[in-house]
Amino acid sequence: MRALDDALRDIRREEDEITKRIARANERVGKLRETELGQLRALAAVRLSPEVQSELAGTLGRAETSAREMLKGHAAAMADMEKALDDKEADLAKLTAERQELLENIQTWQAEIDALGEPVRAALENDAAYGALIAERAETEKVATEADRKADMAETDREEKGKPYRDDPLFSYLWERGYGTGAYKAGNITRMLDDWVARLVGFANARPNYAMLIAIPDRLREHAERLASDVDALDDKVAARQSAALDAAGGGKARSNLENAQTRVAAIDTELLAIEDAREDLTKKQKQIADGGDPAFAKAVDMLAEAISGTGIEKLLAEAQATRTQEDDAIVVRLEETRRRIVEEQLELDDERARLKVLEARRRELEDIEFEFKKSRYDDPRSRFGNEKLVGDLLTEFLKGGMTAAAYWGQWRDSQDWTGTSGPIVPTSRPRSSRSKGGFSLPPGGFSPRPPSGGNWGGFSRPRGGGFGGGGFKTGGGFKGGGFKTGGGF
Repeated sequence: MRALDDALRDIRREEDEITKRIARANERVGKLRETELGQLRALAAVRLSPEVQSELAGTLGRAETSAREMLKGHAAAMADMEKALDDKEADLAKLTAERQELLENIQTWQAEIDALGEPVRAALENDAAYGALIAERAETEKVATEADRKADMAETDREEKGKPYRDDPLFSYLWERGYGTGAYKAGNITRMLDDWVARLVGFANARPNYAMLIAIPDRLREHAERLASDVDALDDKVAARQSAALDAAGGGKARSNLENAQTRVAAIDTELLAIEDAREDLTKKQKQIADGGDPAFAKAVDMLAEAISGTGIEKLLAEAQATRTQEDDAIVVRLEETRRRIVEEQLELDDERARLKVLEARRRELEDIEFEFKKSRYDDPRSRFGNEKLVGDLLTEFLKGGMTAAAYWGQWRDSQDWTGTSGPIVPTSRPRSSRSKGGFSLPPGGFSPRPPSGGNWGGFSRPRGGGFGGGGFKTGGGFKGGGFKTGGGF
């Protein structure tokens, strides 16, 4: 986790440095434009009559003064943005440190709970009420699973067997008008024509069949959801019995501390996401300002360009190059050098912008990986990885673009395993009313979903909430029936 954090900080630092270089390059371009104006005024002083010279110098002078004031505002905006970004980085670092400390404390409290596992388990095995709860839950789970299967089948039938009805335009017309029900309203002529259409398509017999076909799946689904809620309620009762047994054995303080820490970890993750999103918005604004997106900066540049293009100086430049006058020739040489430097700065800007775009994409992918890492609880103290290259060669290859984000995450997932138990001590959240193959409800805690980054990893689009399509990420463990869990399992 620290290696990923360090890599992200390095990328963000480099992004900031490039953004600052872009800002400085744009400022240099602005100053070179000012220099260009000064050189053009000097050229005008040599080539123009006193009347025209006075008018020209005044026009360019006003443009230069206004532009310089605008550029000062641009520099101040950049400084304010950098300060805001530094504050966000400090907040991220503080919360990350608190999160790591909590995970270490959770490991200690979980060890205390684990030490009480055998006597607590023995007490529960001798608890007839607990045994009855386990049996009731298993039976309810079995019935709920079957009800869920039947609802799925009915929904499939509704889609497949209902298609001929929906594809028949005459049947669909009568169905949508509510023909044959109290909702049907029509005048005498329309009613007569609809009666004829109904006889033509056999609507009287078809309507009740279709009505039943589309209604049954909803009833079955409601029944399945009620049973699933019953399973959840039994899960809560089982967990309450487990917690009571643990408290009686002297583990109440450790359990309370662990649950409070789990809740705080979840809250921290929510805060971290909010700060990261805020930082992302600030970064975008900083890049816009640095690259001339600031309206004041853009106006200053436009003002200078308009002053140059609107004075007819280009003709003077051509005339100066055609004469042998040393004074105006010297100005032309300096002017050409200034414009050459402007072109060089623009080329450098293009390179920096391209690098910034690549870095931004890589950073977003790494943030997605880190989010999945946390969501899967891979930063849990019990998590282990068998591949030492994950934060070495493979990370370097990914950062250089030699490996997709999906492939790099796959390396993490394939290498991960748990030590001591079948899962993390801060369990992954299970959605309510889900099937769990005999497991029990998990303690509160869970992490808020990350907003999508807008990209895709090797063809798998990131849905809201993280993870890839086609089943999502594996969490690397979890409860496997029998026994019980109290903040991660004994």
